[in-house]
Amino acid sequence: QVQLLESGGGLVQAGGSLRLSCAASASIFINAMGWHRQAPGNQRELVAVISSDGYADYGDSVKGRFTVSRDNAKRTAYLQMNSLKPEDTAVYYCAAAPSVPMVVRGTPIIWGQGTQVTVSS
Repeated sequence: QVQLLESGGGLVQAGGSLRLSCAASASIFINAMGWHRQAPGNQRELVAVISSDGYADYGDSVKGRFTVSRDNAKRTAYLQMNSLKPEDTAVYYCAAAPSVPMVVRGTPIIWGQGTQVTVSS
């Protein structure tokens, strides 16, 4: 069974940066990898998604500030988050699926355990 291991969350001041990592234990079903996030009282929303050939897409609220990348040899995706705002505070969940639309819709094959990102004002 493929598992996703997330790391890199934490506490940062507004305007700061963090980088999240998501490592898959195997290559099966991970053509697309990405992140969703969920803040208390809010629905889970797409942050970013990337395919194995480098196609990337972002949620509207993070475009221009976040960058998603991946190292296929390491089965790892990265989310570089710059110019962080207090409204970015949420639990970030890594996701993996055979296709980009599955990650975008929030119906991936696999979810990571989630990592907390807190941005103070």
